[in-house]
Amino acid sequence: MSHQSETILENNLIQQLVGLGYTAVKIPDATALVANLKSQLEAFNKTSYSNKEFDGILNHLEKGKVFEKAKTLRDRFSFIRENGEVCYVRFFNSENWNNNLFQVTNQISLEGSYKNRYDVTLLVNGLPLVQLELKRRGIEIKEAFNQINRYQLHSFWSTHGLFQYVQLFIISNGGNTKYLANNELQSVLQTFFWADKNNKRITELPEFAAAFLNIDHLGKMIAQYVVINETYKNMMVLRPYQYYATEAIIHQVKNTTTNGYIWHTTGSGKTLTSFKASQILMDLPEVYKVVFVVDRKDLDYQTMKEFNAFKEGSVDTTENTTSLVHQFLGKFKDKKGVRKDSDLIITTIQKLNNAISGHNKTKLSPLKNERFVFIFDECHRSQFGDTHARITEFFSNSQLFGFTGTPIFADNASKNDLGKRTTKDLFGNCLHKYVITDAIRDENVLRFAIEYIGKYKNKSQTFIDIEVEDIDKKEVLDSPKRLTKIADYIIAHHDQKTFSKAYSALFAVSSIDNLITYYDIFQQKKEAGEHNLRIATIFTYGTNEANDDAQDYLPEDDLGMAAEPQETYKTSHSRDKLEKYIGDYNAMYSTSYTTKDQQQFENYFKNISQRLKEREKKNFNDEKDRLDIVIVVNMMLTGFDAKKVNTLYVDKNLKQHGLIQAFSRTNRILGDQKSQGNILCFRNLKKATDDAITLFSNKDAIEVVTMPDYEVIAEKFDEALQKLREITPTYQSVNDLATENDEAAFVQAFRRLLRNMNVLQSYTDFDWDDLPISEQEFADYQGKYKDLYDKVRRANAKQKTSILADIDFELELIHSDTINVAYIFILLAKLKNAKSSEAKAQKKAILDLLGGDTMLRSKRELIEKFIDENLPKIDDTDTIQDEFESYWQEQKVLALGKLCDEENLDKAQFKALIDTYIYSGQEPIKDDVFKCLDNRPSILKAREIGERILSKMKEFVQIFVEGMTG
Repeated sequence: MSHQSETILENNLIQQLVGLGYTAVKIPDATALVANLKSQLEAFNKTSYSNKEFDGILNHLEKGKVFEKAKTLRDRFSFIRENGEVCYVRFFNSENWNNNLFQVTNQISLEGSYKNRYDVTLLVNGLPLVQLELKRRGIEIKEAFNQINRYQLHSFWSTHGLFQYVQLFIISNGGNTKYLANNELQSVLQTFFWADKNNKRITELPEFAAAFLNIDHLGKMIAQYVVINETYKNMMVLRPYQYYATEAIIHQVKNTTTNGYIWHTTGSGKTLTSFKASQILMDLPEVYKVVFVVDRKDLDYQTMKEFNAFKEGSVDTTENTTSLVHQFLGKFKDKKGVRKDSDLIITTIQKLNNAISGHNKTKLSPLKNERFVFIFDECHRSQFGDTHARITEFFSNSQLFGFTGTPIFADNASKNDLGKRTTKDLFGNCLHKYVITDAIRDENVLRFAIEYIGKYKNKSQTFIDIEVEDIDKKEVLDSPKRLTKIADYIIAHHDQKTFSKAYSALFAVSSIDNLITYYDIFQQKKEAGEHNLRIATIFTYGTNEANDDAQDYLPEDDLGMAAEPQETYKTSHSRDKLEKYIGDYNAMYSTSYTTKDQQQFENYFKNISQRLKEREKKNFNDEKDRLDIVIVVNMMLTGFDAKKVNTLYVDKNLKQHGLIQAFSRTNRILGDQKSQGNILCFRNLKKATDDAITLFSNKDAIEVVTMPDYEVIAEKFDEALQKLREITPTYQSVNDLATENDEAAFVQAFRRLLRNMNVLQSYTDFDWDDLPISEQEFADYQGKYKDLYDKVRRANAKQKTSILADIDFELELIHSDTINVAYIFILLAKLKNAKSSEAKAQKKAILDLLGGDTMLRSKRELIEKFIDENLPKIDDTDTIQDEFESYWQEQKVLALGKLCDEENLDKAQFKALIDTYIYSGQEPIKDDVFKCLDNRPSILKAREIGERILSKMKEFVQIFVEGMTG
């Protein structure tokens, strides 16, 4: 069984799918694909189309790329028939998905840049909506994933772009099977196992096909559970636990009048689940309105943005209580006076409470018996007070559903006016559970690497590394000497924890007084030139300042966003300080926020949040807009998600749900480089951490949730190194590898070593001297690894010729400090002034540095030429930059001329095309490329020539433009 071939897997799957109701059809090529589409659309729409009419349908289907086509699939197309009648074409039935026509075929061969043959294709109404790529058992499943990416590049756009209608990909090696949404910029991290409702994975291909690919389930997934994200212009598909939670809520509303809650661990995507549940519920005829309730204004704003990202204009948010009342009554108008009425409303718990109190209560009385569905976000925070009772008493026909990552049990409930109330007391039974151990196993969230830093001598109160437990005296904890030492520690290790500031951190402190002390310490050290970290802070008034002890745990109610003075203020000192800190922020980012205006203060918070959240976007200007550390007391420690936050510094007491919520700010999945959430505790939270993990998973979960000690990772590194040396005893041995299979074995062995190094270097205990390989030897191996990657990259410009093309090199694991051209100039000046005995070594160091940086690697040959031919002729090191820029411009002109001569391009036109590409970032269409040619190529040659010229243009820009500033 372990050697089962792709062919056997394929044939068995097709036979199984036919048994599940699919019609098997032979579609060998593009002509057959188009002919089948015509006949299936005719059968589905119960009509027939003339050739001319069908050409019009094909032209409509061809427009746009994957994202636009996902919307076309779900829409209708109208045209005038040859007899003058208006005709509507439907491509997919989302309401009754079983009424679609399902077919299965295999080995469709399409030719784009190159000829590709696809394994198994599932067609719905003639359109290829699901593509399965199979590998024989024992082959890494990533190879199937990489194959899909290659097909997208080479041929999915051919034949009217019909394969760009694929909604879901399935990848399998028989024993492991995963699914993913179709996006142009895909990551293997966005591939998911299917599971049953108890979160048990379904990995074998036959079992997966039975559970996921049966017509009813697959039709429902495409119809309801593929989400079109307007913000990122891509598609998302729900993971199994999100699907089961949504289905459970819908079943509860359709069949009962009881409430319930969803326990999905923090970071697992509750917003998407709650959106999808809300969206389906609002379309049910028995539901009057769906109200999504959050407990802070900043979350109101954040949730609105995320909901509208999934479906533009899907929600109305309420700016004040009057607006909320009008929305409930269906009388809401926007600022321009235009009537707006949505079946989905987002509001805060505070405004909802006001709406059903006082004179507003009378206005809403006609709605008392309407069927409302309330969905509470993070219900562990928002529902433990009088408001819950008011809602259930006023809306007598309502159903309430809560989402939480950390439910309130008897063990972690706090007393209030209603006594100790648990999540079950308020919402009833848990409808679906997906705890942190499930999420870690499924690689939907990361583990935590927790380090407990600093112990204390009772007498000296010195921040040193000795084993003294449970020092918890206020004078020790608040000592400026201690806080200064902690600040020094953060400054010393921040780059290590964040990959040289490629990620951001939160710093949770115990009180506003300590926050002020910390900020001032960091600022003084920055002015003294001891660091260049960009640090901001945000804190609120009222409750936070009234009771110092309250700072130890996250708040259960409103955080009080009001910036205006209240009676609970101790002094105006903290507000004055915050105004100054916001001034520092304004100077850093050219903004103009203030505490003197409520809206401006809220906008300040939103800007900080946005700055952290948007770091993951491709067009984010990291050098200009990066924010390194945000110091907080409570804010941002719950309900705030940013994938580029990977570190939490903690100098406050945390426990139970507050601890898990705070730690979980760091464990969002992003890429291979981000292998864990880093937690640096400056207090002894070991027992509190173990207790919290046990409470929210089980007693055996601690080893699953937390990373092992440094020594354990070091042992794994040693094992990986030993395996590497068995294949290549030295880095020079890579040159002697005889076959591509040998090269593949080296790549996989070194990749394993890289993964371990990536984790190892994040520990503060890391030291090269502890390892059985020197830093130089590791870099030499890394250079050989990159050389093989470059070989594959060049081969990938052509059709697959190497088994290495299917291996993911995970280059983001190869981290290097920021190396830019300005830094290279400094090194060149040092080289020019070096003694002859040192020059050779310095030159090698520069070239190794260039080889280690992904951006500058392509420029290495030209920079080496400058060092050999131009540098010896320069007398004054101050002129190196000018000389280099002249040389670079000259080489750029020569390279452009050579490219144009080789491809018979008009130089002026092609340069203009390149300039436009550099400015806009948009790849030119092939017609614009052909306008630069002396003679337009034939149709047969056009695709090949166009791709080749675009490839050369991108390479030219990569060498001469990208990374050449700064």
